[in-house]
Amino acid sequence: MSVTVRVPAKVNVQLGVAAARPDGFHDLANVFLAVGLYDEVTVTPADELRVTCAGPDAASVPLDRTNLAARAALALAERRGIEPAVHLHIAKDIPVAGGMAGGSADGAGALVACDALWGTGASRAELLDICAELGSDVPFSLVGGAALGTGRGEKLAPLEVGGTFHWVFAMAERGLSTPAVFREFDRLTAGREIPAPEADPALLTALSKGDPEALAAALTNDLQPAALSLYPELAATLKTGEQAGALATLVSGSGPTTAFLVPDATTATRVATALQDSGTCRTTRTAAGPVPGATVL
Repeated sequence: MSVTVRVPAKVNVQLGVAAARPDGFHDLANVFLAVGLYDEVTVTPADELRVTCAGPDAASVPLDRTNLAARAALALAERRGIEPAVHLHIAKDIPVAGGMAGGSADGAGALVACDALWGTGASRAELLDICAELGSDVPFSLVGGAALGTGRGEKLAPLEVGGTFHWVFAMAERGLSTPAVFREFDRLTAGREIPAPEADPALLTALSKGDPEALAAALTNDLQPAALSLYPELAATLKTGEQAGALATLVSGSGPTTAFLVPDATTATRVATALQDSGTCRTTRTAAGPVPGATVL
């Protein structure tokens, strides 16, 4: 018997970042939108816990117990007094180290799959609690749709979305470390007064109305200057997408994937082709959202 769970990538349509807290984390106003790029995590009984991975960038995925999928299985097993003897196979399609929560998606997928395989009957609240222990983006990977994340991003409030938003994503030649981007944010903002971040009412209204032009006008990412400081070449990718007809451009989360909001699927294809032909990125993908979170197939 095996259980397969499909989990989506995310784009941050707003990422407001406060100054570092004493524990080193940052309070966020993080508006997540789940988009239709997916990893699939399949869990099968085995003699011991092991992780395998296939797909684009699979060689960059750790296969030991630092993998979030492995950590999720271990966390649930420990809570239930179960031996975590499972084979976790990740079919990877979300970019690795790309600011789209691929690792977090794998953690949420493994958690849901192990819960189903072992019949633990864990409540949604308990699963979300484990997700929050695993990482700031993991709870949203479980929930999907659209949500406002506060605290470290793990405290979620669902948001209404009145339509479908179309995106192009450009994958960079190399990855960016999320902790490194936050450190650069701290360096760039040192000595400045940083107000507590709050969700932008205009952005929430644009989401609820399904209005891409209004959403384009409201997109923000406080980590973008830090990502561009560490990876200046991303500026050329952003400019190319804008010139090709994107309504708005931004670095996705901590980067280095860049995201381009477009009005429709036809424009998405045109912008993706222009980006691919420009030589400013490794590859491109198109996707739309919102889509559901972790789903048993």
